[in-house]
Amino acid sequence: MTIDYHAILPVLILSATIVIVLVTDLFLSPRRKSASMWVAFAGVLATLVAVLSLIGKGDRPGSFGGSYQVDAFTIVFQAFFMSAAAVVLLISYRYFREGGFYQGEYYFLLLTSFLGCLLMLFLSLELVSAPGFLMAAFRKSDVKGNEGGLKFFLIGVLSTAVMLYGMSLIYGLTGHLQLAAVSAGLQQLSGAKETLANAAILFVVVGFAFKISAVPFQFWAPDTYEGSPVPVAAFLGVASSAAGFAGLLQLMFVAFVHEYAFWVPLFVALSLVTMTLGNLVALQQAHVVRLLAYSGIAQTGYILLPFALVSADPSINHSAFQAAVTYILIYGIMNLGAFAVTTAISSQHPLLQIQDFAGLARRAPLLATAMTVFMVSLAGVPPTGGFWAKLLIFQAGIQRGGVGVLLAVAMVINSVISVGYYFLIPRAMIFEDAEDQTPLRSPILVTAVVAVAMAALLVIFVVPNAIYRLGEVTSLGFGG
Repeated sequence: MTIDYHAILPVLILSATIVIVLVTDLFLSPRRKSASMWVAFAGVLATLVAVLSLIGKGDRPGSFGGSYQVDAFTIVFQAFFMSAAAVVLLISYRYFREGGFYQGEYYFLLLTSFLGCLLMLFLSLELVSAPGFLMAAFRKSDVKGNEGGLKFFLIGVLSTAVMLYGMSLIYGLTGHLQLAAVSAGLQQLSGAKETLANAAILFVVVGFAFKISAVPFQFWAPDTYEGSPVPVAAFLGVASSAAGFAGLLQLMFVAFVHEYAFWVPLFVALSLVTMTLGNLVALQQAHVVRLLAYSGIAQTGYILLPFALVSADPSINHSAFQAAVTYILIYGIMNLGAFAVTTAISSQHPLLQIQDFAGLARRAPLLATAMTVFMVSLAGVPPTGGFWAKLLIFQAGIQRGGVGVLLAVAMVINSVISVGYYFLIPRAMIFEDAEDQTPLRSPILVTAVVAVAMAALLVIFVVPNAIYRLGEVTSLGFGG
C-alpha cells in the first residue's frame, strides 16, 4: 500500500498536536491551563504551513489505496479549515480562561474536530461531529446547553445512520470507494439497480441535509447554537458546516454527477425552502446567536443553489462548482467575524440580545464598525466581499437558464428580505443609546481577529480575483 507522507503531513502534525495538548494539560497547574491554547495554536500554524507546502506539487498519487487524495480542492479547504481553527482558538482564549471551563479538554475536542476536516469523506464528517456533541454541551450546568447538545447528538446520530445506509448501498452497487470509480459504476446500472441507486443517493442527500441544517432538517441548529459557548457556535456555524458542504460538493459533482436528472429537483426544493424559511424566521429573532443561526440556515440555502444548476453541460457545472466554493470561503470570513464580535460582547452581556449592542459605536468603535461590515456582507451589499459571493451564484444561475433564472431571482428577493434583520444590529449600535456608557474593552486577540476579518472582506471587494481564483482552481478536473 502506497503512503505519500508529504501529502498526509498536515494530518500527522495535527494528530501529534492533539496528543501533546492532552498530555501537556496533565502537568499544568489550574492557573496555567490556558497555556494549552498556545500549544494548540502553534500546532495549527504548523499544520497550515504543511498544507501550504503542498501548493504547486501537482496532484499527489494518493495514499491508502487511493482513498486519500490531495489536489487543489483538498489544499484550499484544508487551508481554510486550519485558518478557521486558528481564529476559533484565538476567540476562545479569554472566553474559556475566564469562564471556569476545562480548557485542556476543550482544546483537545476542538482540534479533534478540525482533524476530521482533513480526513476522508465519511471519517471526516463523523470525526467533526462527535467532539461537537460534547463541546455544544460544555456548559454542564446550563439547561439550554444540555438541551442543545442532546438535540445535536440525536440528530447527528440519525443523520449518520441515514447517510451511511445510502453509502453502503452505493458501495454494494458499484463495488468502489473512489468517487470517479463510483461515478463510472453508476453509469453502468439499469432497471431495478438504477432505481436502488437513486434511493441510495436520496439517503445520502438527506444525511448531509441534517449536517448542514437545510430545511426541513434544520430544527436542531438554533437551539444548539444558543446553548453552546459562543466560540463553539462559531465552529459549528463555519467549520462544521463547511466540512459538510465540502463532502457534498465532491459527491454530487463527481460521484453522482451523471444522475443529476434525479437529484437536481431535490436541490431546487431544498435551496428555495431553506433560504426562504431561514430569512423569514430570522426576522423574528431578538437573540443574536439565534439570529446568526437562522442567518446560517438562509446562507445554506444560497450555497445549495449551485447544486440545483447541475446539467449535462460541463461549463455550467464548472461555474456552479466555482460559485459554491467561493461562497463558502467568503461566508466563513464574515461569519467568523460576526461571532468574534459576539464573543467580545458576551463578557459584559451574557444574554446576547440585540439590545445589548446598543451604543456600541461609541463604546467600542472598531467592534461596531467591523460588525456593521459583517452584517452588510452577509446581506450581500457592497462594498464587501459578500456582494461578490452572491453575484457569482447569481451569474451561474443566469448562465444555467430555466430554473436557474428562477432560483437567482429568488435569491435576490431573499437577500432583500434579509436586510430587515441584518441591519437591526448596526441600527442598535449606531442610533440607540446604551445604559452603560463606559468604553467596552475587547480582548486583544479577539480584536485582532475582528480587524483582520473586516479588512479581508473589504479587500475582497476591491480585488475579488484572488478569491475567485481559489474557486476556479478547485473546480478544475472535478468531473462533469
